Amino acid sequence: MRDGYQGIKDAGAAELITISGDTQFGASNTRNELGLTFPVLSDEDFEAIDAYNVLDQGSMNWANPSAFIINEEGTIVWTDIGRRFGHRTTSTQIITALQGL
Repeated sequence: MRDGYQGIKDAGAAELITISGDTQFGASNTRNELGLTFPVLSDEDFEAIDAYNVLDQGSMNWANPSAFIINEEGTIVWTDIGRRFGHRTTSTQIITALQGL
């Protein structure tokens, strides 16, 4: 996502936001260590993670890597929910989905 962020924005995304189950300190460290230019939000209480139904049911300690496109009306119009920790949605997948909307 780091390298494809501008392409995602150019394809019509208002903003790319990541949500982590880490503490605010941990999420900030991740953003800094990876050189991310988009927000990494902390959800250490798993409220958003639970609301989007992406909590890993096997561990209950982390979210399945997932991506959502939410339109201006707040409706989810595209999803990619991984079922294993190593799954990552690519920038190309998101750009293709945005172009198809």
